[in-house]
Amino acid sequence: MDPAHRPKLKTAFKKARVIAPLHTAGPVAATPDGSKLVTCVGEDALLTDVKAGVEICRFAGDTESITSLCITPSASHLLLFTSSLSLRIYEIPQSSNPQTKLVKPIRVVARAHDAPVHVCKADPTSTYLASGSADGVVKVWDILRGYVTHLFKGHGGVVSALAFNYPFDPSSVIREQKMQLITASVDTRIRIFDLSAAAARASSGSKPEAVLEGHVSVPRGLDVSPDGKWLVSGGRDSVVLIWDISSKASAVKKSSKGKGKEAEFSPTLYKTIPVLERVEAVGLLHPDEDLAGAPSGPGKLRFYTGGEKGLVRIWDAREGNVLFTLGQEQDEATEDQEEQRQIVDAIYLPATSTIVSVHADQNILFHSLSTQTLSRQLIGFNDEIIDATFLSPNLPIQASAPSALSDTHVALATNSSLIRVYSTSSLDARLIAGHSEIVLCLDRGAQGRVLASGSKDRSARIWAPVRPRAGEEGAAVPDWRCVAVCEGHAESVGAIAMSRKSFSGDAAPSGSGSDSLRFMFTGSQDKTIKMWDLSSVPLTAPDEDEDAHIVKCKSLTTHKAHDKDINSLDVAPNDRLLVSGSQDRTAKVWEVDYVVTSAGVRGELRLLGMCKGHKRGVWCVRFGRAERVLATGSGDKTVKLWNLDDFTCVKTFEGHTNSVLRVDFLNAGMQMVSSASDGLVKLWNVRDEECAATMDNHEDKVWALAVSSDESTIVSGAADSVVTFWQDCTEEQQVEKETQRAKLVEKEQDLQNYLALHDYRNAILLALSMAQPGRLHTLFASLTSSSDSPDGSAKPKTPSITGHPAVDEVLRALPGTDLVRLLRYVRDWNAHAKTSTVAQRVLHAVVKLRAAEDIARAFDEDAALAAAAAAASAPAEDDTFGKSLPAEPLPIEGRGTTALKELIDSMIPYTERHLTRMEKLLQDSYVVEHLLSEMDDGLFGELGDDDDDSGHMAMDIDRAVEVTA
Repeated sequence: MDPAHRPKLKTAFKKARVIAPLHTAGPVAATPDGSKLVTCVGEDALLTDVKAGVEICRFAGDTESITSLCITPSASHLLLFTSSLSLRIYEIPQSSNPQTKLVKPIRVVARAHDAPVHVCKADPTSTYLASGSADGVVKVWDILRGYVTHLFKGHGGVVSALAFNYPFDPSSVIREQKMQLITASVDTRIRIFDLSAAAARASSGSKPEAVLEGHVSVPRGLDVSPDGKWLVSGGRDSVVLIWDISSKASAVKKSSKGKGKEAEFSPTLYKTIPVLERVEAVGLLHPDEDLAGAPSGPGKLRFYTGGEKGLVRIWDAREGNVLFTLGQEQDEATEDQEEQRQIVDAIYLPATSTIVSVHADQNILFHSLSTQTLSRQLIGFNDEIIDATFLSPNLPIQASAPSALSDTHVALATNSSLIRVYSTSSLDARLIAGHSEIVLCLDRGAQGRVLASGSKDRSARIWAPVRPRAGEEGAAVPDWRCVAVCEGHAESVGAIAMSRKSFSGDAAPSGSGSDSLRFMFTGSQDKTIKMWDLSSVPLTAPDEDEDAHIVKCKSLTTHKAHDKDINSLDVAPNDRLLVSGSQDRTAKVWEVDYVVTSAGVRGELRLLGMCKGHKRGVWCVRFGRAERVLATGSGDKTVKLWNLDDFTCVKTFEGHTNSVLRVDFLNAGMQMVSSASDGLVKLWNVRDEECAATMDNHEDKVWALAVSSDESTIVSGAADSVVTFWQDCTEEQQVEKETQRAKLVEKEQDLQNYLALHDYRNAILLALSMAQPGRLHTLFASLTSSSDSPDGSAKPKTPSITGHPAVDEVLRALPGTDLVRLLRYVRDWNAHAKTSTVAQRVLHAVVKLRAAEDIARAFDEDAALAAAAAAASAPAEDDTFGKSLPAEPLPIEGRGTTALKELIDSMIPYTERHLTRMEKLLQDSYVVEHLLSEMDDGLFGELGDDDDDSGHMAMDIDRAVEVTA
């Protein structure tokens, strides 16, 4: 390759997006506008931005599982109950910016009930919270003040549903002040309680106004119309009851006052509607709700149900018939699959005309009422990620180079028979059903326009996106349907590889003049490789209204390839070679013979060579896209590069601490990326066999690895149920480094200019800000040498401690944080005899020029600044938390006492050592002086005492000793 056109090596990848577990078990709540969702992962509650697919924050729990939660209609507070029987109240952050800090509760009621709370509901005014426990007690709480306003007993068992009735008549000027609480329990009865102050003061305040009997099993859903006239209840007895709760009995007064009051309110059963499935959620639609194909109006009474069949049905209450159904009903489903698919809760969002259904398999579906389609699907839990591949369902047939429509989706094979297809820009996803056992491997064909999967059910399937109807816009994540099936293996299909090229134009055997697929290979636990003819497989699937014909693919050839399980297959970019990797520790290279004739298609495999050298099973094999090389990843923790001419190992990459599970090429074969059981993804430079970058965001085996067409994104998926999108940030880092280098050069030049101009103030401040103690030491050391005039003539100079009056002035006015930094440099200089002279002079100047209180205050300010910086390094909490949790600011005074004490303690021993050394040097100088004087008297005393040179010599010795000291 020409060096001028050789691509630059990638050196860094950043974590761009993460798909993590969203909902594992427990209740779910949504804000009224549908923009945010609260779900449970383990013992934590998560707040997620639905549109962006980003986790906003987590709420601090008490390490116990969450039994019930709800959001107030004003979307200001989250209220949740845990297994520890505590009530925790949180303020919901208004901003959508992600926060790393846990949101603390503004109020905790330690023992809110004596039994677990399974249902709770906030009233329409966001003032009160009703909670029903397993011992049949219902409490009404004041949310902001945290006390119980009402207590209702007498329910015959677990409280199963709650609803507030706060009627609103748009024609009246003032709102009716009567508020009712409607409860349902396991004893199948529905009770209506009056929450008004007058009723609470009466003797029968804790008794229900009315008890409704009509269900024969547990009522699981209650809802009241906005005008307070209609009550709908649905239960596990497979019926929905419509009650008229506005009806009043005759005004004839009874003899007893109590009985007369009871007779004033007498709800009646208006209609019984059999829904033929256990109902887990029911609710009334808003009268103005515009349903597709169904007129709206104030007289209309419509409701929705969700239950064991996993479908949301919209009913006309007056007619008792189904208007339409939301969701797909599966004909062939096992009992276990039906149980997983059933709806456990449904949330109606009138603001967006959406019904959110929560399913037992942790999936959350957003159904649009206006279009009667699935607008969004969030997958709560993916379990172990086994394989991943990029898809381009919207890529035009003619497109060859990577474009904006390339790699818009990613398919995941998890520990499930359902394949997940995610949008790469959001959490929106779809489930592809078809396999009856766990899907083990994925591959893409025709540049991502089709998807192939192999499963434990011993079959492989080809999937294609559904064509959008004419005049309709395609969904964010299109539906995928099975267009072909390959059956014939005797064991599970664990490896799959599609042809890298596709027919074009007249070369297509069907003569259709459009692109079509060529062939596919599957490897199985039965130790065989099969070659399949895909020439008759379409690239798009028909709409659900059309007949879906699934092609039965024909096997062209079958080879017993290895002695153990086949783990991986790959087809060369030119479709001429196939490589297979197995647990028998070898990789075999095969020549693909694929011929299209008028009589049909013929395919054959011929073994070319074998790559031996790994000490453990080969988990992954991959052809280079630019050169004739082969990469293999093995259980012996290494990646090996093989020459395809003589099948010898040319390079070995060591660095992983566990089995290498996936490997792929980047940058025209100049780099490789690998993932392993140690939870790491590593980027390798092929030329020097070095690791260029390590990406760490997983806590378990990284089974899945996929590289986008433009090589800017790497997707890794692991057994910890986390999928990470790694974005190439090499250029960003280079630009950032270049910017920092340019700033450093500018500062260096400024420092040289200040020193040349003797502007010591700015020079010292700049050296401190650049954190360059060496330059600072040189500056202070140069002051003493420059203070002595070169010609030795005595010049009148201003008295100075450091050697220059301007430097004294700088030290006197140095800001607190800079003073602390300078003293820390002095401490370091003081530890070495060579630099101790400057350290002692600067320390002497600081002690002389600054008061002790001033130095202590400087350390206090520095400690406060460090604490503020540490707090700011994590994203700050929302302003609302400041109001709810007033954090008392710590006093600045006394914060830096410890740091100042440590500094002084570290300087005293070295200073004492330097003093001892100087005293010894002084004593030695006296001995030298004595010896010299004795020598002078003995030698020169006989020649004459009038020689004056001895006096000059003594003066020179004194000066030398002084300089040395």
